[in-house]
Amino acid sequence: MATTPLPADPVPVSLDLASLPTPALVIDGAVVRRNIDRLATYCRSHRIALRPHTKTHKSRFIGGLQLAAGALGLTVAKVGEAEVMATAGAPTAILMAYPAVDPARTARLARLAGAVPVAVGLDPAAAAAAWSTAAHAAGTTIGVLVDLDVGFGRTGVASPAAAVELAAVVDRLPGLRLDGIMCYPGQVKMPPDDQGPVLAAIAALLAEALDRFDRAGLSRRIVSGGSTPTAFMSHRLAQCTEIRPGTSVYNDMNIVRGGFGTLADCAARVVCTVVSDAVAGQGVLDAGSKTLTSDLCGPAPQSGHGHVVEYPDAVITRLTEEHGQVDVSRCAHRPRVGERVTVIPNHVCPCVNLQDVVWWHEAGLLTPLPVDARGRLS
Repeated sequence: MATTPLPADPVPVSLDLASLPTPALVIDGAVVRRNIDRLATYCRSHRIALRPHTKTHKSRFIGGLQLAAGALGLTVAKVGEAEVMATAGAPTAILMAYPAVDPARTARLARLAGAVPVAVGLDPAAAAAAWSTAAHAAGTTIGVLVDLDVGFGRTGVASPAAAVELAAVVDRLPGLRLDGIMCYPGQVKMPPDDQGPVLAAIAALLAEALDRFDRAGLSRRIVSGGSTPTAFMSHRLAQCTEIRPGTSVYNDMNIVRGGFGTLADCAARVVCTVVSDAVAGQGVLDAGSKTLTSDLCGPAPQSGHGHVVEYPDAVITRLTEEHGQVDVSRCAHRPRVGERVTVIPNHVCPCVNLQDVVWWHEAGLLTPLPVDARGRLS
């Protein structure tokens, strides 16, 4: 992948990270570029469009890298993220895969639709009415993907029949353009080689929905799906025209321990300092829940609050706000006070959202990279 310039002149801090204040979230630029290129290559080879979710990186710069690699647009969860990511390209098509219904957010996104192409995913008819009101008031058009639950049980109408009913409502409302269907296979957590049966069941559900759309004469030009665990098995869902993985740009211990990537694929790592060894068999890091979040690893909840790269036998057993307590009793060599270690988070998405700035590390240089959409909760 060609190197894309950073949004600001690189600021050299050190070649060995030794003078970077800790805790600090450092992003390996080469790994990010490799992760982006790998997914883009897969999607091109299978003729699947890519609309990556920006909830993981929240960065205009990273979004720009994804667009430069061939993404047709970007996915967001919040209107604030949409307002930020709309400036990652020129123009950047935005899908908000989240069913907002309140007037404040619908009005803001409807106004944004006057500048860039905007679509939303929704499941209740009340949300469709709210988006129609906002789009009509703003004099814009918003695309709609009907959210179909394919097994995760979080949002989405319960059946293909219900999807068609909602699509018919959307198709009649002013200011809305029915684009098709979206789904989220979030329940698919098994290793890729074991995903066949559950993906086949999802494919059958989508096929039924598309057949019903066709018989009703309703548009279904977009079928949006995908997640990081299923990303490289997306060809098994032949009905999907695009996918929206997010975590794959950085990866984390959920991805590694779930069998969807390796430690070498993890671009985001927290550089920490050991600040205490007063308790026998324990080291304390200067990274607690305000840095690493309290999320345990889904596939391996007993593995602790992240992976200490330099001490793989260590276990981060407890996080308080500013302290990470690490059981080092099984380590052949124990970390000393003042030593720097690197932690791969369990769940990188909320970890990024805790930072104002991350540090882009590439070609021996560290560049402060703002987390542009941090805290955009609405």
